[in-house]
Amino acid sequence: MAAGGVRAVRKNAPPREDVLVAAMATIAERGLEGLTMAGLGRQVGMSSGHLLYYFGSKDELLLQTLEWSEAALGTRRRALLARSGSARERLQAYVDLYVPEEARDPHWTLWLEVWNRSQNAGPQERERQASIEGAWHRDLVALLAEGISRGEFRPVDPDRFGARLRALLDGFSIQVAVGLPGMGRADILAHVSEFLDEALVS
Repeated sequence: MAAGGVRAVRKNAPPREDVLVAAMATIAERGLEGLTMAGLGRQVGMSSGHLLYYFGSKDELLLQTLEWSEAALGTRRRALLARSGSARERLQAYVDLYVPEEARDPHWTLWLEVWNRSQNAGPQERERQASIEGAWHRDLVALLAEGISRGEFRPVDPDRFGARLRALLDGFSIQVAVGLPGMGRADILAHVSEFLDEALVS
């Protein structure tokens, strides 16, 4: 593309966040099958070619949308964990934020798609995914360590327990996100709460 053409594209393109907001809104309304580069371009006033110029591929668009969504969730998570109250109460708030609200939850729908596509992702993309996962893990480990130091939780290894808890949450959350019958969000929250009381408090 000529230099003048590049400047024109940059001048006329909407802010990057507008594209990511539109992508997430489309996923929420129509699912991933409804998200196409051409359709997204129409929403934000760009051609699919211009979108590909900025993002390089649909995989990159999805990963950047996930990173944007996770940044907002991270802000909420840190605010929840900074509240006053017992470590057990804040751990429950962490779980509530982690588990999807309902079937086809857009954030979890996006996560599942990025996970699926990661089979063919390069090392840099995998590192970015690991960074998102790592933020959830570090916050959980810090909260567990705090609860242990206060005598609220049993003296478990925070890192190992956190890894196991997140694996449990992932498994349950996928069931909600894909809409498997017989296991709703309320059922899962009850299961996890019972597990935490048995493993950490009793």
